[in-house]
Amino acid sequence: MRFGAVVATLLLAAAAVLAALGTSPWWWAAAVPVALLGLLGAYDLLQRRHSVLRNYPVIGHARFLLESIRPELQQYFVERNFDGRPFDRDTRSIVYERAKGTDAEEPYGTERDVYRPGHEFLVPSMAPRPVPEEAPRVRIGGADCTKPYEMALLNVSAMSFGSLSAQAILALNKGAAGGGFAHDTGEGGLSEYHLRHGGDLVWEIGTGYFGCRTGDGDFDPAEFADKAAHDSVKCVSLKLSQGAKPGIGGVLPGAKVNAEIARVRDVPQGRTVVSPPYHRVFGTPRELIRFVARMRELSGGKPAGFKLCVGSRSQFLAVCKAMVEEGTTPDFIIVDGAEGGTGAAPLEFADHVGTPLTEGLVTVHNALVGVGLRDRVRIGASGKIATGSDLVKRMVQGADYGNAARAMMFAVGCIQAQRCHTNTCPTGVTTQDPRRARALDVGDKSARVRRLQEATVAGALQIMASMGVTDPAQLRPHMLRRRIDPYTVRSYDELYEWLSPGQLRAEPPASWAADWAAADPDRFTV
Repeated sequence: MRFGAVVATLLLAAAAVLAALGTSPWWWAAAVPVALLGLLGAYDLLQRRHSVLRNYPVIGHARFLLESIRPELQQYFVERNFDGRPFDRDTRSIVYERAKGTDAEEPYGTERDVYRPGHEFLVPSMAPRPVPEEAPRVRIGGADCTKPYEMALLNVSAMSFGSLSAQAILALNKGAAGGGFAHDTGEGGLSEYHLRHGGDLVWEIGTGYFGCRTGDGDFDPAEFADKAAHDSVKCVSLKLSQGAKPGIGGVLPGAKVNAEIARVRDVPQGRTVVSPPYHRVFGTPRELIRFVARMRELSGGKPAGFKLCVGSRSQFLAVCKAMVEEGTTPDFIIVDGAEGGTGAAPLEFADHVGTPLTEGLVTVHNALVGVGLRDRVRIGASGKIATGSDLVKRMVQGADYGNAARAMMFAVGCIQAQRCHTNTCPTGVTTQDPRRARALDVGDKSARVRRLQEATVAGALQIMASMGVTDPAQLRPHMLRRRIDPYTVRSYDELYEWLSPGQLRAEPPASWAADWAAADPDRFTV
């Protein structure tokens, strides 16, 4: 007998039993649930997809129910304040409290094990300094830039319209406008939601050239120049790779490509949009540097740079050699750590591909110092920056400023549900569902974004003052220490090799010599 016939027979049998019981409410109240459970049990025994249900009909569904709410049970009832991932409860709490403008204080001391290998701490001074009344800013713009930009110490990192809802983009940009910091558009194009409130923008161009692409997916210089001329666009950035998924392109399902997103990205409505893993505009380190210079020219002299998750050191050194030989540099480089976030990425990439932010920053900073170009290029750091201590650590490691994505998402309501790729975000942050997105109040959340940035920078300045430092340029590697084992502590000055200006061009140290020799400005060696 076929499965459908079996189910039909069971339904008829159940109906006959219920009819025989009469119309008494008491009988129906008891018999209907029993009949339904019986049908469910019969279905479980006959289906072939789940072995658990065939062996444990009805009660086996409890396993799937508990599995579906496991993240919530883990986050709210099981994990300790300091061991959650990607962000622990302590970090989320301090972000929420600062965004709301409430005190972010901790009673009774730290819960962290300060003797655990890997624990890091900043070194306080016996002669602390007064906290600066005004936060310093970082001038972005080298010798070839005619419209430099004063970058805040903390800014909104790259998040695209399409990945984020319109309300989330509006809240982030309004917060940036109110707080005087920059908002990176992400690679999804320059939408009216980025422009409505007049916040300073870093317009990011990815491999899909969304918002400035030709019909066949190539770069459109005329459209780029037209949009880059907008007063809100302060810098232009070329995305080479993303920390959570370096070396692969993104995919936006056709179901999410509505008329508005299609218009912003210059793509057909309703068709899946695939960003290729590589750029068409360059194929060698030298061509990369030339294209960044072209972006600066097309934008009317605004700062131009690129973002990458560091991989091969010799490949980055090849880019540095190209800078030297071409006589031009990017105005900034954003280093994205492998611990960075994304709306969706293959687990193997998120867990196992790419250089973490610490090593990425140290590599880029030292390479630029070693070729004598560090004073011309500013370095931004992106990857799990959520607190003032995070920001100070990244500046010790070589960054000039920081960008935050997920911390800013927390400020606009994210609860780390980790459903970003499903279009079912419960707080309306990462969804294109109008019903869900309407829950996000732009006025309230933009104020939270502004308060979070202000409080985080203030926290960083307070930490630096306790270290005897009033300007990030005074931070040095010996000011950050890491526990190696229960008995050994090393400073970053000891853990990493720090090059002197021009050292690679004069006489590269033995640890860099092979990579320097392999670096070719005319090809990306494997």
